[in-house]
Amino acid sequence: MSIIVQKYGGSSVGSTERIRAVAKRVIETKMKYPNVVVVVSAMGDTTDDLVKMTKEVSDNPSAREYDALISTGENISAALLAMAIQAQGIGAISLSGAQAGIHTENLYSKAKITKVDPSRIMQELDEGKVVIVTGFQGINDVSDITTIGRGGSDTSAVVLAAALGSPVCEIYTDVDGVYTTDPRVVPDARRLAEISYDEMLELASLGAKVLHPRSVECAKENNIALHVRSSFVSHEGTYVKEDSLMEMNKPVTGATLSDEEVMISVLKVQDNPGIAKYSQIEEDPA
Repeated sequence: MSIIVQKYGGSSVGSTERIRAVAKRVIETKMKYPNVVVVVSAMGDTTDDLVKMTKEVSDNPSAREYDALISTGENISAALLAMAIQAQGIGAISLSGAQAGIHTENLYSKAKITKVDPSRIMQELDEGKVVIVTGFQGINDVSDITTIGRGGSDTSAVVLAAALGSPVCEIYTDVDGVYTTDPRVVPDARRLAEISYDEMLELASLGAKVLHPRSVECAKENNIALHVRSSFVSHEGTYVKEDSLMEMNKPVTGATLSDEEVMISVLKVQDNPGIAKYSQIEEDPA
């Protein structure tokens, strides 16, 4: 049974209007492929707002309660998307990470997924429903809600694709693919049709924010192609997949930018051993 796994990021579900647009796209997908599983992030800045509230009530919140709180953002977007799909006469159901069978280690805020039991998902698919799963969360051995850290929704989607035997995981975001560099800074940056796992890992680790390295690593380990697409246009984006021999002679794939780093150059330092060294600056007593 072929299963399509799609993931929609926070900007894609950032308002009820956008959620209705995502519902339309999901329904179009279901018309072509009967079995559709959708993973969603929290709406817009919901998670940031929840983190802010924790700081307003506690200087040292317990890790368990912290995860119980910030995991609720995904529950909201999943339930709203299910309602929007149901309003169009299509069966849909939202599942939490626990209900979807996503099990993690006994850590909070940065737990790793240890296994997935997709039986509930398969049951709902057999009944003809679109299954919407909350990203970023799972359940540990003592039945507590856990969150899986940065890039959690992307990682959730890839792990589910692996558990469900889907060869491609579609990642929908606010950009229409992976570019040679940031198109907001360099207007003539080119969108790549394909990029290898290793190249994407390098770009992601150096600041490219399209995909989190954890999700790319998981995709590579399970040989799942990632299709990075825009939620707002219909054309194809960029496929992240294994190298082919024809791709091995590319001198440069892309360049990343970082506006959070500073480089300090010290000029006219004598090129002699012992000259360039750390020395304590004495305070002027005056």
